[in-house]
Amino acid sequence: MKRVALHNLGCKVNAYEMDAMQQMLEEKGYCIVPFEEEADIYIVNTCTVTNIADRKSRQMLHRAKKRKPDAVVVAVGCYVQTAKEAVEKDGCIDLAIGNNKKKELTAILETFFQEREKGETDKTLRGATIADLRTETPYEEMKLGHTAAHTRAYIKIQDGCNQFCSYCIIPFARGRVRSRRWEDIVQEAEGLAAAGYQEVVITGIHISSYGVDFAEKGFSGDIREEAYRQEYLLHLIESLHRIEGLKRIRIGSLEPRIITRRFVESLARLPKVCPHFHLSLQSGCDDTLKRMNRHYLAGEYYEKVQILREIYGNPAITTDVIVGFPGETEKEFKETKAFLEKICFYEMHIFKYSQRQGTNAAKMECQMPDTVKARRSDILLELEKRQSYAYRKTFLGREIEILFEESICLDGETYMIGHTREYVRAAFRTDDDLSNRIVTKHAVDFLQENIVLVQ
Repeated sequence: MKRVALHNLGCKVNAYEMDAMQQMLEEKGYCIVPFEEEADIYIVNTCTVTNIADRKSRQMLHRAKKRKPDAVVVAVGCYVQTAKEAVEKDGCIDLAIGNNKKKELTAILETFFQEREKGETDKTLRGATIADLRTETPYEEMKLGHTAAHTRAYIKIQDGCNQFCSYCIIPFARGRVRSRRWEDIVQEAEGLAAAGYQEVVITGIHISSYGVDFAEKGFSGDIREEAYRQEYLLHLIESLHRIEGLKRIRIGSLEPRIITRRFVESLARLPKVCPHFHLSLQSGCDDTLKRMNRHYLAGEYYEKVQILREIYGNPAITTDVIVGFPGETEKEFKETKAFLEKICFYEMHIFKYSQRQGTNAAKMECQMPDTVKARRSDILLELEKRQSYAYRKTFLGREIEILFEESICLDGETYMIGHTREYVRAAFRTDDDLSNRIVTKHAVDFLQENIVLVQ
């Protein structure tokens, strides 16, 4: 029995696909071991969203080969897709598998070992293991019956992106939008609910585009396209809402333009949908947004947030922000900071712009020095810390619903830790195992700055 060690880098979509690949390997009789142990096969699911991600991918591949030189090291995913020549020249990589080929992992491994016995594996890349995602390709169907977590499961509903933001390599790594069949998503969710998972998280590369590729050919204009996006995504969420045993539906990152009053009112009629919305912003300055090719302006984004708060009251609104984008002047940065202060997010993920080869932004003039990026990042991280604490504080004195997930020991006391519907961490002091139970408790204090204490 061959021992396989797996390591995942990158986004929630990568995590979903890694779980699916592990499940396929287990079904074929492979023995899964921790990545830190010796194995016959090391599989690294790579990321390429930044140059740093590329470097981390290479480091993990090289670490695996160093740990056991005669092991088969397999590079999988986005880095393989965007750096074919570098991967082919890398002597630490024995086999490379691109995106939209992950479901063929076990078959590719079997063929690889058969060819190696014949002495025929003299190249790391073969056309069969790297799909050309520049052409129209079908959605790669992978299915999960279980995940490493025991309470919450991610469900991938689409792949690819058509947005082409000027800083982003992902449309080249993942290809164009490809939506998963509605029936397959619902079937997977039904299986996860039957297995005891109480919450599912809808994820994808650009889930707001779900169903655009299903739409009739020939539609024109952004209004028609946005209408299609809403209809297909709403239909899917309504279908998931009807699944018996499923208690919570959490939606992954949304494009701000999909937020309309009709869309949000429709979601609000579905009590299983969590009031937690991640709307990617990237900048609060219109000039910067235009250079980023983000397709909306700050004022439009603000209107979308107001719709969510008017209908949901106190939803958790989270976002991403890039600092130090090419040409971002001090005035533009101050505009972004003022906008973030105006919105008051629950959480912000602050990223220092990384010059990504192959994107339009990498060729722009006025690249910002690292010192400027670091200073601006520190300023926004401090703002994020204050806003996040202020949002958590609004729950004190209220009854909150928590899905408990794990037990921790702190200062000699045992606590169950879980998340509210808004994805706020909460703790309850008890020796009982409340894992995978949804319980309503009264929020009284903070156990730590980022954990609400309930009783």
